[in-house]
Amino acid sequence: MISKTLTLSTLFMLLCAATLVAQTKVSGKVTDEKGELIPGANVSIKDSYDGASTDGTGAFQFTTSETGNKVLVVTFVGYKMFEKEIALTGSAIDLTISLKETINELEAVTITAGAFTASDESRRTVFKALDIATTAGATADIAGALNTLPGTQKVGESGRLFVRGGEGNETKTFIDGMVVLDAYAPSAPNTPSRGRFLPFMFKGTSFSTGGYSAEYGQALSSALALDSKDKQEGTRTDVGILSVGGDVSHTQAWERSSLAGKIQYTNISPYYNLINQYLDWKEPFASLEGSAAFRKDIGTTGMLKAYGNFSSSRFSLYEYEIADPTQKHLLTVKNDYQYINTFYKEALSDSWTLRGGLSYTSIVNEAGLGNNQSDESEKGIHAKAVAEGSLSDHVELKAGTEVIARTYEQVLSSSLYPGSFEMTFDEVVTAAFAEADVYASNSFVTRLGARAEHNSLLNQVSIDPRLSLGYKTGEQGQFSLAYGTFRQSAKNEWLRMNTNLNAEKAQHYILNYQHIDNNRTFRIETYYKQYKDLVKFTTGSEQFSNNTGTGYAQGVELFWRDRKTLKNVDYWVSYSYLDTKREYLHYPTEVMPSFASAHNFSVVYKHFITSLKTQVGATFSYASPRPYNNPNEDAFMNGRTPSYQDLSVNISYLPRHNVIIHASCTNVLGRDNIFGYQYALTPDGNGVYASRPVKQPAKNFLFLGVFITLSKDKGMNQLPSL
Repeated sequence: MISKTLTLSTLFMLLCAATLVAQTKVSGKVTDEKGELIPGANVSIKDSYDGASTDGTGAFQFTTSETGNKVLVVTFVGYKMFEKEIALTGSAIDLTISLKETINELEAVTITAGAFTASDESRRTVFKALDIATTAGATADIAGALNTLPGTQKVGESGRLFVRGGEGNETKTFIDGMVVLDAYAPSAPNTPSRGRFLPFMFKGTSFSTGGYSAEYGQALSSALALDSKDKQEGTRTDVGILSVGGDVSHTQAWERSSLAGKIQYTNISPYYNLINQYLDWKEPFASLEGSAAFRKDIGTTGMLKAYGNFSSSRFSLYEYEIADPTQKHLLTVKNDYQYINTFYKEALSDSWTLRGGLSYTSIVNEAGLGNNQSDESEKGIHAKAVAEGSLSDHVELKAGTEVIARTYEQVLSSSLYPGSFEMTFDEVVTAAFAEADVYASNSFVTRLGARAEHNSLLNQVSIDPRLSLGYKTGEQGQFSLAYGTFRQSAKNEWLRMNTNLNAEKAQHYILNYQHIDNNRTFRIETYYKQYKDLVKFTTGSEQFSNNTGTGYAQGVELFWRDRKTLKNVDYWVSYSYLDTKREYLHYPTEVMPSFASAHNFSVVYKHFITSLKTQVGATFSYASPRPYNNPNEDAFMNGRTPSYQDLSVNISYLPRHNVIIHASCTNVLGRDNIFGYQYALTPDGNGVYASRPVKQPAKNFLFLGVFITLSKDKGMNQLPSL
């Protein structure tokens, strides 16, 4: 009996010893790439139940009865899975494991310096197309709405985007990445022009006030990038009855494609007969415009877009001599415009995409003033191809090439003289660009890029660097920094007289902080911009010019938007301080240019009243006095205009799900804004130069429109689909 008991005890002890020998102790700690300890990480042997989680110090410890070569797996949210083969022999194993952060596109920091984006909700939208259409005072004009954002100037006699001390031509418009040679309709002298394209043809609007991507060239101060809509999902017809004309559009949708067309007629004459105008119109502005958009899904990942726009406009008015207002001359303007844009995008793989496009622009202006005639035309082609994707989990690359070829011609003639004078040039800009986003983590990204251009007029090659940084300080806040060199060919009016002019250049330095939390956005940005190689006249004659002009612009900007605090209310406040000077064109010394104002302030308010199915809005804009040159004074650019102030309102009422009644009024307080003064070319007998103010064509602009949608859809707030 004792022998049997000893035998069982011996067997039990041997089994325990064998079990103890087979168990292996695994311990260690888990850190990130910076050496910071990670608590709560899961550590386990693959295909087993053995494992543990790291404690508050990042340490772990467990034992396993597994033997042989096994795979240790470590996982933690936001980091890549870690796998390592280890040998389980019974000997204790101590490990130090470093996890690499996973770059999540939805969570990763993005470059915000200089850029207001509204094309990708995951990239924290700041501005949408609907904002443009419902901003009081903008009258559904893209530039009009963007002029309520910081960095822009209130240049009421132009209507274009003047950004951070730059002229209106220094902001370029791109549709699906393709340049638009002239994005504005013609207008009478010293009256604001409107953009040629309606906001609702775009799904997203990206407005960069500086430091933008190397993809966008020939833009000295700003890039306005518009992404057109994809395939439309529903068939519908829209009719607009306007106080200044009317339009009708139709969209036909199929399973994998859609076709939309629109025709619009505008005639200001009936309106001007009711509202007194500062200008002496003979034939007020009238235009006929048509557009068409075709969208088609190609295969499983391809998208083809084609868009075309044409317009023909006319107007005439009398211009009075400054020195002798009894003398007048008839100004007639005729403009014909065509723009065609094709775009194709294809996903080559899960991580790489190829896109490209081809655009064509034709602009013909015929202007006559008294006995003089100017016939001007510009035609251009833009071709581009871009590949973008991921080289690794931490590096994204975009690279492409493009060609912008344009031909310009102006023919001057007079009934008083025989023959004509012709000025022409042909310019081809060939460019290659590349930039890489390098993610050190979800909180820090560096964008390195460069753009190389060859200009056929000068047979010169230039290389312009780009650098941007972004750092997240938390879930809602981040800092961004941007630097870049940008260049743009001289204006046509100077280049046509001297084709040896170099491109004008600007260097941008931008520091930005942005905080977005619960539908509230706060943004502060400071910048410095240095201008070089600006066009300057050497003798007072525009035919003798060079690139010796210089200048600078610097300032601070604030932006606050709140869509949360007040129910059904969306409002934003923007403020810009600008310090800028230039010595260019005929300027004898470095001074603030006539289009600049030191302070710009805007408040935009929108309130949707659900019970009344009505949205009301108001916009107040203020700009401090602008400089102008008074030849009757010794000092250059010593004059100052009154400040600019405008309070505009609008209202939209939805009596039915498919009907919108919209009314708006600009400058409801009737302020007589003055943008500067014009002076006679020669003094009178007393040595005094006569003058007249540059004013608004009328103190107010009233607009009334009824928009009707004919569709099977019964959703409210139907919007034009083209």
